[in-house]
Amino acid sequence: VRLVESGGGSVQAGGSLRLSCAASGYGYSNYYCMGWFRQSPGKGREGVADVSPNGFTRYIDSVKNRFTISRDNAKGNLYLQMNRLEPEDTAMYYCAAARFCPVTFGMESGYQNWGEGTQVTVSL
Repeated sequence: VRLVESGGGSVQAGGSLRLSCAASGYGYSNYYCMGWFRQSPGKGREGVADVSPNGFTRYIDSVKNRFTISRDNAKGNLYLQMNRLEPEDTAMYYCAAARFCPVTFGMESGYQNWGEGTQVTVSL
């Protein structure tokens, strides 16, 4: 399974970005759970949002009502629409795939496949 993120960049606080993740390769299925994680310098990686095969979504509290995760199963794509960005959102963002959505939200060990990441930088 190959995951390739795109869409990162530098924006001012209050701005928006849309991240994309293209999934492909042997073994990938539209029945996979897909998630976005992020990691800031000096901090551990944290789960941002995930979406089940049937579209059920979960978010970390700090991004609720600002970020929206979605998937296009026909294209094998995952998205993260990020609005009202804050400097605290600055991080490397990673796309991840799991055979089943972990019961515990944001559990890294539950994901079998990871992308290389795309950098998001938010300035004041």
